[in-house]
Amino acid sequence: MVPSVLIVDDEKHTREGLQQALAENYDVSVAANAEEAFNLMAEQDYDVILTDLRMPGKSGLKVIDKALAQPHRPAVLMMTAYGSIDTAVDAMKRGAVDFLTKPVSIERLEVLIQRALKTKTLEVEVQQLHERLDEKFSFEGIVGHSPRLQEVIERVKLVAPSKATILIEGESGTGKELIAQAIHQASPRARAPFIAVHCAALSESLLESEIFGHERGAFTGAHERRVGRFEAADTGTLFLDEIGEISASTQVKLLRFLETKAIERVGGSKPIELDVRLVAATNRNLEQLVREGKFREDLFFRLNVIRITLPPLRTRTEDIPLLLAHYLGYFAKENALPPLTVEPGALRYLQSYPWPGNIRELRNFAENAVVLHRGEKLTEYDLEPKFRGETPAGTLSGGPAGQGADPAQRSASPGLGSDQAYGKAGSLSVADNEKRLLREALIKARGNRTKAAQLMGVSRRTLHRKLADWPELDVIDR
Repeated sequence: MVPSVLIVDDEKHTREGLQQALAENYDVSVAANAEEAFNLMAEQDYDVILTDLRMPGKSGLKVIDKALAQPHRPAVLMMTAYGSIDTAVDAMKRGAVDFLTKPVSIERLEVLIQRALKTKTLEVEVQQLHERLDEKFSFEGIVGHSPRLQEVIERVKLVAPSKATILIEGESGTGKELIAQAIHQASPRARAPFIAVHCAALSESLLESEIFGHERGAFTGAHERRVGRFEAADTGTLFLDEIGEISASTQVKLLRFLETKAIERVGGSKPIELDVRLVAATNRNLEQLVREGKFREDLFFRLNVIRITLPPLRTRTEDIPLLLAHYLGYFAKENALPPLTVEPGALRYLQSYPWPGNIRELRNFAENAVVLHRGEKLTEYDLEPKFRGETPAGTLSGGPAGQGADPAQRSASPGLGSDQAYGKAGSLSVADNEKRLLREALIKARGNRTKAAQLMGVSRRTLHRKLADWPELDVIDR
């Protein structure tokens, strides 16, 4: 699309000369005064506006004000025969991106227009990025309507605008970083950096250098000065995840920042004052670590100004259908696959499952289901045994959903009655083993009794006799 340019100048030969010079590369309109320019701006959007400063009636400064008040903000260039530092400063303060003096050099003008268009493009991209961040990490982006989650959201809304240090507690996988991001996006610091550090992922020496930075020669291999995460987060938010894992020396430095709002790089002695909001998170009991002498009590009190506790997924089962729908839709779109819905029978099992890995485990389950499942519906027959409360011997329970044995290995696994599939026969009574095998056969056969009998290696009559002994299994139907 050809960029559009509006030239505003009361001198006819100037505006027409500029129009002719630019017409080959731009869609050019002209206006003889501010009022004509206002009318043209009301009719269409312009990418660049080039305006004279001194004109009869309203000046070029009014054109700048009007242009930058448009929903589609153009880049504005000012030109005048009365160039002065004061005029240039005034124009730039009002939002002009550059300044030219008459007579205008066409080569110089072309350069400035291209620079202005690049600046405008970057501004649009940054704005779009901020909008996507606002959408992704806003409260509306937090999926769930359970009372416990709503309590967390209300607390976040209250504390986000403040400067208070926040401590987020919760089991692994409950979404602590998502809540930290939501706090940042809802705060006055939303347009400043959000810097996250996962403390348990780094060794003691690396973590201290990563957070506080280091001076050249501070240690072997420190060949140049390094700016740490604290300095990178200046005017923004620093999120320290798994804060309970930091060493005693790092605790001291962190306490010093919370008391003085200044840090020192490793190997340095000059305090660096910073405006950083600290949000910390932990899946450990910090009070217990204090009692054990593993965490400084004074640091705990400094961190524990505002405490937010995230509930585990097993305590807000009413949110599981919403989370499943959200992640199944997300991964279907990401992988260009048809949407996958969960049948009520499967959903009952999934809501009863304790989800030890919390939302992270559910997210992995959803991705696995979307990628590996054939068909548009997920039924109870498609679920792994652990989701139905059945854990075959030799299978690790409690891991991320959909992980463990390779799908090809699972499909090639021994038959339903094998010791490897269900453990030694002596581990349960014969009746219990038979009942368990019959249930699994019916599930795999999707209620088809003839197929279930074939899977078990028994006659259909024998299967009917067993069902008469265990009528509760007869509810498993097609």
